[in-house]
Amino acid sequence: MSGIQGKVVAITGASSGIGEATAVHLAERGARLVLGARGADRLNAVVDGITAKGGTATGVVVDVTRREDLQRLTDTAVDRFGRLDVLVSNAGTMAVSPFDDLRQDDWDAMVATHITGLLNGIGAALPVFRGQRSGQFVNIGSTAAYVVKPPQGVYAATKTAVKVLTEGLRQESGPDLRVTLVSPGFTHTGGVGRGASPEVAAAMIRQRDEIAMPPSAVASAIAYAIEQPDGVDVSEIVVRPTVQA
Repeated sequence: MSGIQGKVVAITGASSGIGEATAVHLAERGARLVLGARGADRLNAVVDGITAKGGTATGVVVDVTRREDLQRLTDTAVDRFGRLDVLVSNAGTMAVSPFDDLRQDDWDAMVATHITGLLNGIGAALPVFRGQRSGQFVNIGSTAAYVVKPPQGVYAATKTAVKVLTEGLRQESGPDLRVTLVSPGFTHTGGVGRGASPEVAAAMIRQRDEIAMPPSAVASAIAYAIEQPDGVDVSEIVVRPTVQA
């Protein structure tokens, strides 16, 4: 199945930022969406906004660190629409801080969300894709995996793991599956600085407001990868503000 019209797309972290923008963008192009996020109220608002405009979307409360939640997300897609064509693994946390702050709970959260969460999505969707003999993983990385800057060491490490896991999965995927890494640079989302130390958060928000690109730019990149003809795998996209070094 080429293009976006009619494809069943599941998205994690879909209640705000890049996930929300991607959901809206794909819905406008005829995708059928299964949206996952931890916050039910905000998730429901995104679903209601899409359906009010004639789109097709359903929401599932999902914590990507829990295997059973990702299984419920993919099961919902298959139960409601009969298939799953794309899994966009977008859920993330950016609780960055200097190593000397020893914010180990934040380190654990980034590992659990970006690495374990990604693996949980693969574990849930891969059997579906193999059974269909078609499907696409779109994993959201970061330019932090290419250029490491303080105080983003742990964040960059987890996003580097996303990059490596995506490439490993691509090499094992065979001729029937597609695997795409989309690595955004600085993006204007509410998650920037959230959970970071007050000093780091203030600096990140200030920089975000000065140079960040809109989440719609990332949504367009994701859509580009999805809409390619069968047999064409866009393996990697890096999209960043032009002013970002």
